[in-house]
Formats: sequence, structure tokens, C-alpha cells
Amino acid sequence: MKITRIHRIIVSLFLFVLGLTLLKDFKLYIMLIAYIIIGHDIIIKAIKNIFKGSFLDETFLMAIASIGAFIIGSSSEGVAVILFFQIGEAFESYAVNKSKRSIKSLMSLKSEVAHLVENSTIVDKDPTTIKIGDIILVKPGERIALDGIVIEGNSALDVSPLTGEALPLDVSIKSTVLSGSLNINSPLKVKVTKSYENSTISRILELVESANEKKSKNEIFIKKFAKYYTPIVVYSALLLATIPPLFVSGVPYSTWIYRALMFLVVSCPCAFVVSIPLSYFSGIGAISKKGVLVKGSIYLENLAKVDTIVFDKTGTLTEGKFTINNILCSDIEKIELLNIVSSVERLSTHPIANSIIKEFETLKDSTIKDYIAKDVKEIPGQGLKATVNNKEVLVGKKALLENNNVAIKEYENLDTTNSLIYISINNEFKAIISIGDKIKANSKETIKKLRKNGLNNLVMLSGDNFETAEKVATDLGLSDFKANLLPEDKVKELDKIIKQGHKVAFVGDGINDSPALAMSEVGISMGAAGSDAAIEASDVVIMGEQLNNLSSVIRLSKKTMRIVKENAIFAIGIKFLVMILGALGLANMWAAVFADVGVTFLAVLNALRMLSFKSNKI
Repeated sequence: MKITRIHRIIVSLFLFVLGLTLLKDFKLYIMLIAYIIIGHDIIIKAIKNIFKGSFLDETFLMAIASIGAFIIGSSSEGVAVILFFQIGEAFESYAVNKSKRSIKSLMSLKSEVAHLVENSTIVDKDPTTIKIGDIILVKPGERIALDGIVIEGNSALDVSPLTGEALPLDVSIKSTVLSGSLNINSPLKVKVTKSYENSTISRILELVESANEKKSKNEIFIKKFAKYYTPIVVYSALLLATIPPLFVSGVPYSTWIYRALMFLVVSCPCAFVVSIPLSYFSGIGAISKKGVLVKGSIYLENLAKVDTIVFDKTGTLTEGKFTINNILCSDIEKIELLNIVSSVERLSTHPIANSIIKEFETLKDSTIKDYIAKDVKEIPGQGLKATVNNKEVLVGKKALLENNNVAIKEYENLDTTNSLIYISINNEFKAIISIGDKIKANSKETIKKLRKNGLNNLVMLSGDNFETAEKVATDLGLSDFKANLLPEDKVKELDKIIKQGHKVAFVGDGINDSPALAMSEVGISMGAAGSDAAIEASDVVIMGEQLNNLSSVIRLSKKTMRIVKENAIFAIGIKFLVMILGALGLANMWAAVFADVGVTFLAVLNALRMLSFKSNKI
């Protein structure tokens, strides 16, 4: 059986208690045996460090402090220093591993095998060897190995680890599916659309692993502080052992040595060097359980400082799933109009384009042939210009037609609270398509929760018309809104808010908002699962469509920062207090051990509280 550190701690602790209670006459020998069992690896490592020139390593300091205690006749305290140091080290290892498990649980979402469909046969392959365009079979109870599109079958998927969405996602033919999703009911055949290294789960794991590289200001400060703290305390111990005996009479030299040894024990910076990074790591782990990824502790720290949140409208506060409410035509049949507009919109990625194409596909019959648009050109923030059947077609905002000197017909029954698409053919006005978008079910509740968390400056920026933007802002109770904005106008409005001294988080889709995401203190993308652009552009990635996760993330970031401050003040404060009391002879070695191991233990426990927070508490 392999003897572990835990076994050695148990045996040494037993001997330590035995030497203090039942076998006091043999105390020195028992303590020496206990010391060898628990401290031999520390002594060996300390000797190696001497030859390496590393005299301020924690193992060297603990070795000197414990041996010194034996020399001056305090054998029990010498054992206690090493014993509790080892207990502290064991607990730190457990705590770090536990916090890593909270994030590494994502590793279980990776599939080791993909069932490749080849010539009507199934061949098990390593997912890394699967190519784009290959067909894979996903059996019930298995996770999807690679991103793709369903070409056969109907089922329900558990996507909660990816997006935080608790309800199963129903999928059928033409549905997009993400790697890491669990197939619940029935077999699916999936056509692969992304290589393994670019799949959703691979990108998530890559993001999580790199998050540790982006340190917060507090972590950087603590690292620098520890660099100076330990040598200062060690040199203070040396001065305490040599200077006072020259000037203070009546106090044995061994007493000053004892006090100096206390300084060596307290000099170990473990309490804050371990607990503060662990607090951030635990915070990021807790947030990841909600389907939200934070790219580094610096962004968690910045998020806690945010006092203003700026939202994009479409797809963030609203569903981004448009439906046509009305089509007002002038001298053109509805089906003809939709055929022309659909041909132009097929190359657009905007959600409105999908709604128009869907309407046309629903209404057309087999006698209607799809038109093909040529020379399609996007006018940023206004719409599209193209040629269809040798005619110039404009599709977009009212401003697009006005800028091209098209006379627009006015309609009395036009609902201006909807998004309006204006169409002209050969510079003649032809139609207005009125398209509606619903506010997300949880948007209003999220705004309330954000205000409850102290965030009262909530602003919406929209490219939509004033009436549409005003209705959404009023219904949600936002502080302010801006409408009719081009992409560059959104950046200007955001810059104005930042220049007012606000710490701003921008929330958007991460695809069309890259400049705004980059400019803000924290860029947050919504619904980013499966979107490389969204993951690249933002600092915080909300994988699902659930806006209520935003309030949870804000709350957790603030809780993390409170724990970081608690640990820093507690650890540094106790250490300095014990050093002062020790120098004055008002504290003993047990107090020093507590200031080292005890404080580390409590600080780490405090950090691990982040992992125990439940959704219903946030």
C-alpha cells in the first residue's frame, strides 16, 4: 500500500497527542519520531533549496522554524509547525482540485467516439478524424461529438451544461445541434458542419483553460506583495533575534530566538497567495455552471465594478425571431413582392431576412420560380441594394429610400411600433413590410433584478425606429434609449456614456457589436453557443438565450469580490497582528501556527463558498 501524506498526518497526529498526554516522560523521543514521519520530505526539499540558492521558499522557512523550536526545547511546537503546515498543504490541494473539478466537469461533455456512417455501415472513429460533411449517428444517451445539422430523426437534447437552459431542446430535420449536447430520446443522423477543433465544446474548453492567464489586478498585486512580504518578515525575524538581546537585559536569548522563529512561521504567504486566486477560480467555476463563461478573473473583477449596462435591442432584450404582421403594397402583388425581396435577403444574416424568406416559402406554390438577385450590396445600417430581373431593388429602412430620392407613400394605418422594411423598384416606391419582434419572457424580470442589485443606469441602443425602441424601453422600464442608430452611432453613444465616468458593460449578440464589446469595460455576448465570432468578440459569454443569467453573473461577480477582500484583509491583518504580539512576547508559537495554517484553512473555506451557491440564491 502506498503511504500518502494523509497517512503520515494521521500517524504523526496520533503520536503528537500521545506525547502531550499519556507519555509525557518520553515526550522528546515521541515528538522526534512524529517529526521525522511528517517532516522528512520538508527537510529534504529544504536542503535541496539551499543548494539551489532558494532560502525564502516556504519549505525552507518551515524547516528552520521547526528545527529551531527543537533546539530551544520546544519540541511539541516544532512538530506542530510541520504537522499543521502539512495539514494546510493537504487541504489546499483538496480545495484547488475541488474548484478545478467544478470547471473540469465540462470535460465530461467531450465524446471519445463518433459513429461515422460510411456506405450504410457504422464505423467508430476518433472525433478528431471526422471531416466537415461527414454523417455521424448519435444514439440515445450519447453526447453529440461535433457540431452539425440533423438530416434524419427527431429527438430532444439536454443542452443545460452548454447554455444553462433547463428544458430539453426539441430537434428535427434541419435543426442545428451543438457538440456536448446529450441526446435523450431517439437516434439522430447529423451532418458535421465544423471540425473537432472548431466545435462548440472544444472552443469552450479552450476558453476555460486560458481563463487562468488573464489575471485580475488583485491577483497581480498579491503576487507582487508576497514577493516582498516574505523577505521583509524573514529579515525582521533575523533582526528580532540579534538586535534586542544587545539592548534588553533580563530576557534570555532563547526567548528572542523563539519569537524570531514565530516570524518565520508567519512569513509564509500561503493564506493570501492561495485563497485569493482560488476565490476567483471558484467564482468562475460557479458562473460556468449557469452556462456562462468568463474569460479571466480580470473580467470578473471589472464586472463587479460595473454601474451601467448598455443593451443592444434585437436578440438581447427581444427574441430576435421576427414575424410579418402586415404588408402594405402599391402596384404589386404580395407574392411577387416577397419573391423579389426574398431573393435580395437570402445573402443577409439579419433575423428579419429569415422572417421574409420564411413567409415567401409558406405562400408560394410549385408554379412560382424563385428569383435570383445579382450585385447585392449592403448599405451599413440602412439595408440592401441589388438587381433582380434587370431592375434595381432597394430593401431596408426608410432612410435608404430617402437617400436615393424615392418618394414614399404614407399609410394612415401603419403601426410604427413595429420594425418597418421599405421596398422600391427602379426608384419607385412599392411596399412597406411591418415586422414584429417579441420582448423575451424574462427580460422584464431581469431588469428588476439588476436594479435590485444596485444597477439603475440601464440603457438600450437600437437601430430600429424611434417608436419601436420607445415601446420596448417603456415596457421594460429602462433608464434611457437611443433609436435610429447606425453601427458607428452605437459606438459614439457608448463612448459618450463612458466619458461621463461610468463603468459600462455592453450586452449584445457578439456578432454585429464587436466595436461596442471591445470599447466597454466588459463585453457580454448573448446566445453565443456555436458562434465563433461571439466567443472571440466578448469578455463574458452567455451561451444560451436566457437574459436572466446576466443578473446571476453580476451577483456572483460581486460576491466573489467580497470574498476576495475578506480573505485579503483577514489573512494580512491576522499575520501582522500575530507578528506584533509575538515581538512583544504576548503570543506563542501556537498563535503563529494559527496565523499560517489556521488562517489559510479559513480563507480557503471562505473561497470555496462560491462553489456552493445555488441558482435559487441568485
